[in-house]
Amino acid sequence: MWQEYYCAQSVKDVLEILSQRREKARVVAGATDLILELERGVRKGIETLIDVTRIPELDTIALDEKGIVHIGPMVTHNQCVASEVIRKYAFPLAKAAWEVGSPQIRNRGTIAGNLITASPANDTIPPLMALGANVVLQSSQHKRTVALKDFYEGVRKTVMQPDEMLIEINFPAMLQNQRGSFAKFALRQAQAISVVNVAAILDLDGNTIRSARITLGAVSPTIIHALEAEKYLQGKNLDEQVIEAAAELASSAANPINDIRSSLVYRKKIVKVITQRLLRAIAQSQERKDFPEDAVLLKTAGGDVGLPEVICHTRGGTITATINGRLYYLKPESNKTLLRLLREDAGLTGTKEGCAEGECGACTVFMDGMAVMSCLVPAPRAHGAEIITIEGLSQEGQLHPLQEAFIENAAVQCGYCTPGFIMSAAKLMEEKPHPTQEQIRQSITGNLCRCTGYYKIVRAIECAVEKAR
Repeated sequence: MWQEYYCAQSVKDVLEILSQRREKARVVAGATDLILELERGVRKGIETLIDVTRIPELDTIALDEKGIVHIGPMVTHNQCVASEVIRKYAFPLAKAAWEVGSPQIRNRGTIAGNLITASPANDTIPPLMALGANVVLQSSQHKRTVALKDFYEGVRKTVMQPDEMLIEINFPAMLQNQRGSFAKFALRQAQAISVVNVAAILDLDGNTIRSARITLGAVSPTIIHALEAEKYLQGKNLDEQVIEAAAELASSAANPINDIRSSLVYRKKIVKVITQRLLRAIAQSQERKDFPEDAVLLKTAGGDVGLPEVICHTRGGTITATINGRLYYLKPESNKTLLRLLREDAGLTGTKEGCAEGECGACTVFMDGMAVMSCLVPAPRAHGAEIITIEGLSQEGQLHPLQEAFIENAAVQCGYCTPGFIMSAAKLMEEKPHPTQEQIRQSITGNLCRCTGYYKIVRAIECAVEKAR
């Protein structure tokens, strides 16, 4: 794990630290991948983390006068889901961002981080590749623009140098005659790594395809274009026979592996099925059918506060945070996660450790107005933050309506996952006071109940909403 943790005030700060620490340093925003890689020993020799979440204006999404979309390095998946610019001019990216993890993960995980992690199964790379995206890399000595297709050298390998920071992603906005979407196949409906994912963008002239871009994920060491399928579609009308042939060609382009999640043969078959579904949805103007118009983000007012200066946290340093309305001065013994800080140093044991991998949601808390998995947040990020845990929901000895509803509807069961479910549902009620049942289900996609009590949990949330009305 890390030895020093910097909270940067500006990009200049970041570049100066990177130039000094180089291979021993990593930039962190969401840290949802890096925390696990460090704990598992996948990333070795990392001594310094540089947190960029307090740097102003890095989370912007903009469309310029030349029709180029610009995405800052702090833009999260949920920001893409909610962005009118992305939904209108880069819908495949919005759809892919919606498919990533859970609301808690999407609140912290960034698009830039997803690209840099460089896993061939990452969901936002295929749509950005299809969109013809570029990344802008900067060091203290230079700035360069690299086409995303040239960014990857292999599994989890990029052309980034140790002293560089990704400061922007940009791509041409989709035109009115262009249609596209994203689809994935995974082993469950949420919180799942793609077994296969596909992005497609078609440039249409009436019913005729002028050009096509089809990109495939999780079937090769890097994201690839289905070149023969793209070439075949040119000049064709998108009828069922054409869809079948194009999907077969896309399957032929795949060069997957056998692993614990799927066999090579199955992946190739799924490429064909997913490509068929995607092209069929575009042909029927149904590519937006499963995308929510009013998505649940589990995020309300609140946000990151800028810093007056660079702060460096080392082992034994003081972390000052407001937790449940009370100011805490904590001196953790070692580098740790927010989950461990809350339980071990603040003595707030209501937040549970179920998996410590961001899979179960038992550790859900609110940080600066949004629900997060505390097991994936570095403890120093709590410095200067506003945090609410399950202990902070009750007021003056009175249980929160959700806590009462869980008791009344027998939704507690073994109780271990309950704090996380209640925190997710409480943030939903803040964000959307009158949620639909579908939005209730969306809100708890990041929470697992091993007692399989989801019906009672959903009913308890419905009852709490009805009482609030």
